[in-house]
Amino acid sequence: MARLEIDEFDNQNPDGPGNDVADLRLILVIIRRRMWSMLFVAALIFSAVVLYTFQQTPLYTASARILIETRESRVVDFEAVLSGLPPNSAAIDTEVEVLRSRSLAQAVVARTDLATIPEFNTELLEDSWADRLLRQFTALGGTSVATSNPAAAGGETPEMMMDRVAEELLQRTSARRLGGTFVIEVSATSQSPELAQDLANAYAEEYLLAQLEAKFRATERANEWLFERVAALREEVQAAEQAVAQYREANGLLDAEGATLTEQQISDTNAQLIVQRAELTEARARLRNVRSRLEQGVGPESIAEVLNSEVIRELRSQEAMVSRQRGELMSRYGARHPEIQTVERELADIRVQIDQEVSRIVSNLESEVNIASERVNSLSRSLQELRNELGSNNAALVNLRALEREANASRAMFESFLSRFRQTGEADQFNEADARVVANATLPLEPSSPRLILNLALGLALAGLGAVMIALIREILESGLRTEAEVERKLGVPHIASVPKLNTGLFGRVLRKRHDPGEYVLSKPLSSSAESYRTLRSGLKVAGLDKPLTVIAVTSALPGEGKTTTTIALGRIAAQAADRVLAIDCDLRRRGLSTALAPNASAGMLEVLANEASLDDAIIVDERSGLHVLPLTVRAFTPKDLFRSEAFKSLLASVRDRYDLVLLDTAPVMAVADTRAIAGLVDGIVFSVEWGRSPVGAARLSIDALHRAKGNIVGVVLNGVDINRQARYGYGAYYTYYGSYQKYYTN
Repeated sequence: MARLEIDEFDNQNPDGPGNDVADLRLILVIIRRRMWSMLFVAALIFSAVVLYTFQQTPLYTASARILIETRESRVVDFEAVLSGLPPNSAAIDTEVEVLRSRSLAQAVVARTDLATIPEFNTELLEDSWADRLLRQFTALGGTSVATSNPAAAGGETPEMMMDRVAEELLQRTSARRLGGTFVIEVSATSQSPELAQDLANAYAEEYLLAQLEAKFRATERANEWLFERVAALREEVQAAEQAVAQYREANGLLDAEGATLTEQQISDTNAQLIVQRAELTEARARLRNVRSRLEQGVGPESIAEVLNSEVIRELRSQEAMVSRQRGELMSRYGARHPEIQTVERELADIRVQIDQEVSRIVSNLESEVNIASERVNSLSRSLQELRNELGSNNAALVNLRALEREANASRAMFESFLSRFRQTGEADQFNEADARVVANATLPLEPSSPRLILNLALGLALAGLGAVMIALIREILESGLRTEAEVERKLGVPHIASVPKLNTGLFGRVLRKRHDPGEYVLSKPLSSSAESYRTLRSGLKVAGLDKPLTVIAVTSALPGEGKTTTTIALGRIAAQAADRVLAIDCDLRRRGLSTALAPNASAGMLEVLANEASLDDAIIVDERSGLHVLPLTVRAFTPKDLFRSEAFKSLLASVRDRYDLVLLDTAPVMAVADTRAIAGLVDGIVFSVEWGRSPVGAARLSIDALHRAKGNIVGVVLNGVDINRQARYGYGAYYTYYGSYQKYYTN
């Protein structure tokens, strides 16, 4: 995994002035460690960009600008069939997409005759050298090979060719809105600057024509539809009005000044009835007045109705004249005079006539009252009859009103459509585009692609990015353990020693020759390898200050991680230091320790545990170092749970008293369960991992298993450290400064 964490680097560099400096140094360490791979990837990417840049064909780009009109110009107050564009961003973005449409591209192809230009019509391009070479080879075998052009076989229709050329044009053109304005920039790219200019201008012009054609087509379709609709509505209005007229005639609901005939008659009769009732009341009042005066004995001369009579006035005049004559005669003659008697008879006759006239006036008043009363009764009866007739017509009137509403609705709709039809016909003459060209495309003088400076800068950026990415990928994919701080951080246990890898030289690496570390510490006691085992021995001494660590189990997660080598080398170094050291082979399956130090042993640990041999008879002494070895012999049968037996516990108790250091070479933890059984019986455990090779996950699982088995893991030994490579893994590692003190060693 990548070692990019600051805390790890701080552990490697405790003398650092701060996290910022540590971070910078960590980056420098990674760059140093991955320098060659970073340089290779960067050079490869930059070379590819340069090669691509210089192989590109120069392209020219021309641009025209179109302004979307948001203001409407109306010569007449007609509403257009296809309204103008609303002044919002969505409308402008929609028009940008229209400019990118395939239909507009096809119109530009037809306008500029792009189908005859090889740049856009690959059908006109000559076959590549690869196609010609392949055709020549296959012709020898009597077979034919299709060319790279799809139209060469004759299977492409004109429509397919138009679509293909339009698709190529769409790849060479773009449309974008300029900021938050209502201006759209249309750009076209071509190998020819003149063609790029023509294409950009053609796009702008075809866009305006497309808008006008859309409006013309919309208006034409609207006129056709409105014409059909108006004709249908005219028939509906005629039918509705005819139905109303027929219904009126059938039900006697004739109109008279906005009302039906019956309603008008009721109104007139009611008015006449009111007048006649007033006249009746007046006549009755006059009759009552006359009768009342007469009954009170009032003379006729005080009654207004009598005085209004011409006959009464004439008789009263005659009476006055006769009365004057009688007075004159009475002054000349006596009462018995014949002339006086004649005048008196004439006067009495006149008075009789006056009484008769008064009676006639009263009779006339009574007649007027009767006539007026009869008229009122007659009008009342007529009014009632008309009301009855109106009531009978109400049901028919409801249906009539419904028919009239339908007729009015049809008439209103007909008039609306007719007015819209006339407006649409007139508005067809005033259609104009909702946009205009504000800047025609000019002839481009410089190629727009490739951009040499930009491409080189991009190449440098990509090269740098690729170099960083390859470094990060290699860091992430690197799963081994390489530094002391990394061991402690990832495994959670102390690092106790780092053992360098023995250098076999160039020929040794070619011949795959390997040094035996156990032999090397004897032949080179002043070497760095021997010193690392002395460091391991000192670490065990320091860890056992509070409680001496006598019995030590040496194990690993997987085979091949140096546990047996560590046991042999540590045992020999401790034995040379005058310690009483016993190395016991507890790897029942591999027997690595026994194979290395006692391959011909006839008795060993199994025989001692089985009481078939004594401990002293089974122990073999390494003459060169004084190390005592309790080997394993080859046996066909091995007891189950050997390391949980009382005999094995007794053996450990016995050797604990006899030796200063007892080393148990156990089996790998992940392979078998023997080591887990031993873990709780020993004073400490030394866990061996191989530099840059041991999987971290396996090591963690093994350490967790030993912890669960109550084992005391003293520390981790990092075997096979590549001194030259470790110097690139961070400041503060044990062998980072090896070059400064290597003169102390004799390797």
